[in-house]
Amino acid sequence: MATSVLRVPPPQGLLRPLAVPERLLLGPGPSNVPPRILAAGSQQLLGHMHPEVLQVMDEIKAGIQYAFQTQNRLTLAISGTGHCAMEASLLNLLEHGDTALVAVNGIWGQRAAEIARRLGANVHELLKPPGEYFALWDIEEGLARYKPSVLFITHGESSTGVLQPLEGLGELCHRHGCLLLVDAVASLGGAPIFMDQQEIDVLYSGSQKVLNAPPGSAPISFSERSREKMLRRKTKPTSFYLDMGWLANYWGCDGEPRRYHHTAPINSFFSLREGLAMLAELGLESSWERHRANCTQLCQGLRNLGLELFVKEEKARLPTITTLRVPEGYDWKEITSFLMDKHAIEIAGGLGPSVGKVLRIGLMGCNSTSGNVDRVLRALQDALGCCRRSRL
Repeated sequence: MATSVLRVPPPQGLLRPLAVPERLLLGPGPSNVPPRILAAGSQQLLGHMHPEVLQVMDEIKAGIQYAFQTQNRLTLAISGTGHCAMEASLLNLLEHGDTALVAVNGIWGQRAAEIARRLGANVHELLKPPGEYFALWDIEEGLARYKPSVLFITHGESSTGVLQPLEGLGELCHRHGCLLLVDAVASLGGAPIFMDQQEIDVLYSGSQKVLNAPPGSAPISFSERSREKMLRRKTKPTSFYLDMGWLANYWGCDGEPRRYHHTAPINSFFSLREGLAMLAELGLESSWERHRANCTQLCQGLRNLGLELFVKEEKARLPTITTLRVPEGYDWKEITSFLMDKHAIEIAGGLGPSVGKVLRIGLMGCNSTSGNVDRVLRALQDALGCCRRSRL
């Protein structure tokens, strides 16, 4: 028995019951978790190699293939957030000295460029101001000039509210001998995306947006073209945990007997499975239309309040996250704090290049309802009146 005197007492905070407030999460994520998904995540644990868990993983894989509209066999969920899937994509595709082209019109392009540089890639950036998107000729100019092996682009730029057009982009990349890597964390399920038809080579998302599951698992898929590039690597990926060869085996993507790689977050997988099931039951087209309709209603309501939308072109607005300019004479922190304190609603300020410039309102998955649009518009109207009076 230890004889030393304890010098660190039990933390008083841990001796009190856990208290979690009820809030409507209308920021850029995470979204509120529906009771059905909460119930799935509270199921008793099973072992991560039990046949029942492997069956759930197979169902998740099929759900991702549906959500992505792909038949890629190398389809799975990373044990980590969307950030983790971004890193997994880049470190499996890129080796030291490879050339990467990153389309930067918000924070996620900035993050991808930073990760690629840390991997020792030669990174070139295509730049657009926040609130704008890339045209095909912008991309083609960069492909011809830099001759990259990988192009990274964000489909749903949550920091600025931009939806990036993808039509023709995969074909263009392949004509230049380049793989297309797409971030769809904020857009999956809320805006149309067709991985195979659009010739996307690597696509990833996250569990906590439209899928309404807790953060911690990230759908991802690799085309045969990208899988072949990984097989031709001269060096092993710099991360064992995110090595796609090992993960492909654990997820049953390589036709070999499954081997232990890591202890997966089993209950996160249960939740993700239910989120994908709810999307399948609703149907992709119905989900896309619901997000489009509620985004349109929100944008019109914001205009009626005299507020200015940040993304000018309607077709370029991300249906899941709407950005508006911080109204002149207001402090965005006062507005977000007022909504949180007085209405128990979360909306967010800007992120990365949009800090201090915008407010961001997220309507994702089960949170994307006409009733929530009305609720946040009433709260904003109240905030604009009260915050203005506090300045007089």
